[in-house]
Amino acid sequence: MSEENLRIVILAAGIGSRMKSSKPKVLHELAGRPLISWLIEAAEQLNPEKIIVVTAPQMDDVREVIAPHSAVIQHKAQGTGDAVKAALPELEGFTGDVLVLLGDTPLMAHDTMQDLIDARHLDNAGIAVLGVELDDPHGYGRLIPDKKGKLARIVEEKDCNEKEAAFNVVNTGAFCVDGTKLADWLAQLDNKNAQGEYYFTDLPEIAAREGVKTEICITYSEDEVAGINSRAQLAALENVVQHALRQKAMDEGATLLDQDSTYFSYDTQLGRDVVVEPHVFFGPKVRVGDNVRIKAFSHLEDCQIGEGADIGPYARLRPGADIGEGARIGNFVEVKKTKVGKGSKINHLSYAGDGEIGEGVNIGAGTIFCNYDGFDKHQTKIGDRAFIGSNTTIVAPATIGENALIAAGSVVTKDAPRDALYVTRIKPMIKDGWVSRFQDKKKQQKEG
Repeated sequence: MSEENLRIVILAAGIGSRMKSSKPKVLHELAGRPLISWLIEAAEQLNPEKIIVVTAPQMDDVREVIAPHSAVIQHKAQGTGDAVKAALPELEGFTGDVLVLLGDTPLMAHDTMQDLIDARHLDNAGIAVLGVELDDPHGYGRLIPDKKGKLARIVEEKDCNEKEAAFNVVNTGAFCVDGTKLADWLAQLDNKNAQGEYYFTDLPEIAAREGVKTEICITYSEDEVAGINSRAQLAALENVVQHALRQKAMDEGATLLDQDSTYFSYDTQLGRDVVVEPHVFFGPKVRVGDNVRIKAFSHLEDCQIGEGADIGPYARLRPGADIGEGARIGNFVEVKKTKVGKGSKINHLSYAGDGEIGEGVNIGAGTIFCNYDGFDKHQTKIGDRAFIGSNTTIVAPATIGENALIAAGSVVTKDAPRDALYVTRIKPMIKDGWVSRFQDKKKQQKEG
C-alpha cells in the first residue's frame, strides 16, 4: 500500500562530463546494477505514492531503466532548482512531503530517507536538509546552523569565511519539503550567481524570509551519501559495495578463500558451505546451491548451479547455464543455455551450447556442440548415462540416446540411438618405412 503523503523526486539529468562517457551518469553501474536502480530500490521501500525521475532530453535509456516510475524532462540544464521545477506537473495539487534526492548518490538507505522525512515534521519545519559530518569537509557546501540548531543558510566553500569553514557538517543534496509550499518557493528562485543557475539550495533562505524553519538531519555514514562525479569515485564506491556483498556472503555461510579477489553482482545468491576460490567473477543473476565449490579464475553470469556441483578452475558459465546437483564443469569448459543433469561431467576443454544433457553423462575433452549455422541456433540433446569420447564434434540439431557411446574423434551428424555405438572414422592407412623414403627423396632433391 502506498504512502499517500509522500512523493519522491530524483534528479538524474546530469551528463557527468567528468566521467568522460557517452552514457548517462546514473546508468554507470555498481556491482552490475545502474546507480539509479540502487537509489530507486531504497526509495521504493518507503512506499511512496509516486517516484518522479528528472532526466535530460536525450535520456530514453534512463527512462527505460526507471520504468514504471514517472519520468519528466529538464529541457535545459539550469541547475538543481530548475530540475525540480520540471517535476512540478507531477506534483500539482499535492500537499504531502516531497523528498528530493540526487540520482548519483546511489547508496542512501531507506532508513536515512525516513529520518529526513521525520525531521521535516519537527517543530513545524517546512524543509529538512540532510547533512553529513565529515572529518575533512573540504570542497563541500557547509550547513550553517542558527543559535537554536536550525539551518540558517547553506554556504558554498568558496564563499565561506573562516568561522563558516570550520563547520564540518556539509550538504548532501537531499531535502524533504512541504508540498504545499514547494511550487511557490521554486518560483522565487533566481539565477543571479556566478553559474547563472537556479539553485535548489536557496530554498531554505527563501523559506526563512517567510518565517519557515529548516531542520538539519545529520547522518554519519559518508559512504551512504557519497556522490559519483568521476570514474575514480565510481571505483571507490564499487569497493564499498563489494566489501558489503562479500561480508554478506560470508555471514550467510559461504567461504571466500581470497575475498578481495572475488567479484559479486548485486543479486548473487550463494548457498551454505559454498567455497569460492580466488579470482572468481559473479555477473548478474547467479544462483548457487549448497556445498558447491567454485575454483579459481571462473566466470559466471545468469546461471544456476545445483547442490554439490564442482566448477572450474577457468570455467565459464554463460546465460542459461543450468548445472545439476553433483555435476562437474572443469577447466576451460564453456556452457551456454544448456542444462547439465545430475552427476554429469564435462571435465575439460569443451563447449556446450543450446543443449540438454541428461544425468550421469560423461563428455570427453575437446567436445564441441556446433549449435550455430550462421543463421539459427540448434539444440543438442544427450540422454542419461551417455558417453561422449574426446574430440567429438556434435553438429546440431542432434539427439544422442540414453547409454549411447560416441567414439573419440567422431563427427556426429545423425541421431545416435539408445545404447548404440556411434563411430565416424576413415579407415587408417599405414605405410611402413614411408617417412624415411620421403625424407631421403627430399634430401636428394635439395642436394641435386
